[in-house]
Amino acid sequence: MLLFFSVTVLQAQPLIHAHNDYHRPEPFTNAIRNKVFSIEVDIFLVGDKLVVAHDKDEIPGAITLDSFYLQPIIKLFRKHKGTITDDTAYAPVLMIDIKDNAEPVLASLFKLLGQHPSVFDRSVNAKAVQIVISGQRGPSFKWATYPSNILFDGRPNEPYDDAKLQRIAFISDSWVPYNLPPIDDYERLKQVIDKVHNMKKPIRLWASPDNPESWKLQKELGIDIINTDKVTECKNYFK
Repeated sequence: MLLFFSVTVLQAQPLIHAHNDYHRPEPFTNAIRNKVFSIEVDIFLVGDKLVVAHDKDEIPGAITLDSFYLQPIIKLFRKHKGTITDDTAYAPVLMIDIKDNAEPVLASLFKLLGQHPSVFDRSVNAKAVQIVISGQRGPSFKWATYPSNILFDGRPNEPYDDAKLQRIAFISDSWVPYNLPPIDDYERLKQVIDKVHNMKKPIRLWASPDNPESWKLQKELGIDIINTDKVTECKNYFK
């Protein structure tokens, strides 16, 4: 199986992940303006609609994934004739975090995405938006049966054979168990980072402190993708 996705780990500047982008003052627009690596959106299936929400209490009045993200992306691809911006080298990831009921959500999502292969399938268009599934990702033994343009957010403690590893875009883990700071458990985290890099995958930490001190520390430790709610500030910090 041929996958059209690659990231060079341990690059000079970390990549930026727009955490819970839909909660930001300028969702989607600011992330694209800053050319982030990945944009995160959380979803639930309500009836036959995929809606954007972090928790179930946000569902009433929630906007659909299609209208909030997919249609704006499709319009940009039409405007720029096959790329998301006029920078033809830029091709972001849309990381879709499934909050509940993975398999029916995936079925609904695949149906939506399948209508626009030139926008969401890099085997059709090398500059397409790469879809990466996080949260409830469905059983990993079924990944090979899903559309080949769909990749997954891995975990460092999950076992992957070669076939499953090909479906992993990057590896994510929580900052919290490593107690950084105040307890400087760098060695244990460094072992995880080295393990992920030996798998030839980039690594992201969620729930990390969101400030320049933390961004600097993560870069020094070898974290490839910085998780942030402060996209513009983080981008400017690494200029």
